[in-house]
Amino acid sequence: MIFDSHAHYDDHAYDGDREEILPALARDGVGTVVNVGASLEGTRRTVELIRKYPFMYGAAGVHPDEVGELNEETFAWLREQCLQKKIVAVGETGLDYYWDKESHEVQKKWFVRQLKLAKELSLPVIVHSREAAADTMEILKQEYSPQTPAVIHCYSYSPELAREYVKMGYYLGIGGVVTFKNAKKLKEVVLETPLERILLETDCPYLAPEPYRGKRNDSRNLTYVAKAVADIKGLTPEAVIEATEKNAGTFYRLDRRQ
Repeated sequence: MIFDSHAHYDDHAYDGDREEILPALARDGVGTVVNVGASLEGTRRTVELIRKYPFMYGAAGVHPDEVGELNEETFAWLREQCLQKKIVAVGETGLDYYWDKESHEVQKKWFVRQLKLAKELSLPVIVHSREAAADTMEILKQEYSPQTPAVIHCYSYSPELAREYVKMGYYLGIGGVVTFKNAKKLKEVVLETPLERILLETDCPYLAPEPYRGKRNDSRNLTYVAKAVADIKGLTPEAVIEATEKNAGTFYRLDRRQ
């Protein structure tokens, strides 16, 4: 079944119909969803969701645009959330130089702190990186531990950098953008990257694939992403769904949580 490795069902975009959408996912072939915290409030809402829905797991973290809300007290609270049974990763954390909402130094500080938290708790990490390729790689190499796997969420960089991440044992998160006609670089990345290093993700409610580009996204649309990946790699969509479900289960160590 489909494994959506990165979703934001806590987002206010679902406030009107969340309780209709989530129970419907399994009927449409979605087996597992990891809901990802992007702020302290997002992490709090994620914890509520994973308690309510058996097929959902969570990640606890603060997006680089929101690190201004972190201090020693709030970081201690975040650490507590990471100890909950169904929290399977730290994230999303990283660097975002596109919006530049927080200074680069503040972003780096809390990125490193969250990476160290993941190492401390033996959790994988979900990395957000936008227009910050060099600094992201520098920090990930500096903090590298083979016991702390990472996924580069919504991968948007070059095939050359993708090869470096794969060498490090990391995964690439591939979502709706791969279906866009102008996504030539990402299609090349998908072609070159071994299937066992790819995770399917929606980043919903954002980045809906064709033919729903610009509309609210949800996990069921990963069928279009799977087909695009399959077409690029000369596989069947079923093979892509099966392999990426296994990949995500391995990355999030769900076999240790049964």
